Amino acid sequence: MNIIPGGITAPKGFKAAGIHCGVKDNFTTPQPEKKDLAMVLSQVPCTAAGTYTKNVVKADPVILTKEYLADRKAQGVIIDSGNANACAPKGMENALRMAQAAAAATGLAPQDFAVCSTGIIGVELNIDAIEKGVPTLVSALSDSAAASDDAAHAIMTTDLKKKEIAVQTQVGGKTVTVGAIAKGSGMIHPNMGTMICVVTTDCAIDGEVLQSMLLDVVNKTFNRVTVDGDTSTNDTCVVLANGLAENSPITGPGADYDAFRAALLEVCQYEAKMIAGDGEGASHLLTCTVQGAASEEKAEFMAKAVVRSPLVKCAVYGADANWGRVLCAIGYSGAEFDPKAVEVKFQSKAGELLVCAGGQGVVFDEDVAKKVLSEEEVIILVTLTEGTASCSCWGCDLTYDYVKINGDYRS
Repeated sequence: MNIIPGGITAPKGFKAAGIHCGVKDNFTTPQPEKKDLAMVLSQVPCTAAGTYTKNVVKADPVILTKEYLADRKAQGVIIDSGNANACAPKGMENALRMAQAAAAATGLAPQDFAVCSTGIIGVELNIDAIEKGVPTLVSALSDSAAASDDAAHAIMTTDLKKKEIAVQTQVGGKTVTVGAIAKGSGMIHPNMGTMICVVTTDCAIDGEVLQSMLLDVVNKTFNRVTVDGDTSTNDTCVVLANGLAENSPITGPGADYDAFRAALLEVCQYEAKMIAGDGEGASHLLTCTVQGAASEEKAEFMAKAVVRSPLVKCAVYGADANWGRVLCAIGYSGAEFDPKAVEVKFQSKAGELLVCAGGQGVVFDEDVAKKVLSEEEVIILVTLTEGTASCSCWGCDLTYDYVKINGDYRS
């Protein structure tokens, strides 16, 4: 498997675009430099799959997209950033109008489009600006790397980093490409967060097989990310597979299935870690790996508890080797284990430091600890003695800037 340039437009037959249309101009100061409307479009119909927020309160675009993708078919995605169109007046009407605008400008049907929105909750969507912008958006569609870059920037809200990747692998003797763009920074918690991810591929694959595979992959990637404990109303991950790689269609388990799943997992894990590391105000990507557990489920409970803990997050922000907070978090995770059989290490590019063995503290060099915890990515390695299962979850530190960003998000 190789990482290649091109992002969402790297697979055969896909175009993308991102423009400014003024989604937020009706309630904030206009920001003409901020792209806020994106489209991804395949030249041919696609097999499609999607996963969505588990929040009971769902944005209307989520409800509509889930309905449209129920037949496992789609050809494009339209996304606005700046307004979530959640709990908002005329929510479903405006979600439908987004799909209709995309259809009218491309000659397709509204049902051919997934519709995604992200941003402020409870404010009526500026659908007039979107409808006026869609023809310009469609005219800008391109299969260039720059077009993927434009789309990736157009879906960002409080994100500071573009989240884009493409990989190639071999499936049935054919070169298959998988590309993705994503956004997500705050309101990120297991079961996805204020996260939008669009994955494109030229692989040929059965729709139900793709849906099942996506659910499995999302559970092992996006659902293992937590930034702040809030689960959004708008989480959506959509995969479009147009089959232009001309591999024999994947219809079930086997070598081709495994090869494509590995590529999809690579792409989604990359995006999940990018989202975690770009948490609002974050200065560190925090990874917790629990190994030696009796089951992957138990390891996941424990790892999630560690990266979710506000006290652990604060310790990482301060480069403070306060390992007791790690034991505290795994202790309330809901997983049963022997506290006297736990080892904890801190790891980063600066080295590795053992801070706890047999459930008790060990002597360590505070200066070394400071160096290890000052790196951009910090790994907390928790080792049990129960079995061979392991799991990694991702989060970020908690900084002053998180409060500043969310204290005036509406304005």
